Amino acid sequence: MRHRLARIPGTPYAIAAGFACGAAVSFTPFIGLHFLLAALLAWIIGANIFTSAMGTIIGNPWTFPVILPATYYVGCWLLGMPGTDDFLAQINDTLGRYSLAEILTSPMATLGPFLKSTLLPMFIGGLLVGSIIWIILFWALEKLVREYKHKRFVKRSKTAKIKREISEDGN
Repeated sequence: MRHRLARIPGTPYAIAAGFACGAAVSFTPFIGLHFLLAALLAWIIGANIFTSAMGTIIGNPWTFPVILPATYYVGCWLLGMPGTDDFLAQINDTLGRYSLAEILTSPMATLGPFLKSTLLPMFIGGLLVGSIIWIILFWALEKLVREYKHKRFVKRSKTAKIKREISEDGN
């Protein structure tokens, strides 16, 4: 993955920032919109949109059981709200209680309490945790990509120099 990421055309900043955007957006509760949100964020800051899509791999079925509760509890802590012990059951209960027709005809009446008690803390927690993840990943990846591209440039320069010398000797 590191090799493929580093070989993508673009500056180390654009590559690292794009991947970090995708990873950071994976900490928001907007599952299903992560690709679009990552691409939008990458576009806004001048990062690589392709690597932002790659970064969303951080949020996957194996990591969401850790990410979602973490962002929920961090958000509850930041908002000073008491968190429930089993917020996944709360989500299931809320979404199972109403039909799609009820939700579409009266979204605030049906989902309003859910948005305030669950989605808002997950969003606020996701912003903080995602921002921290963005900083860590950007710093690490920018350094790795910069070093890789520099080493590759040096290697290719040496190879080109040797080929020039051989062609000059042959003439």
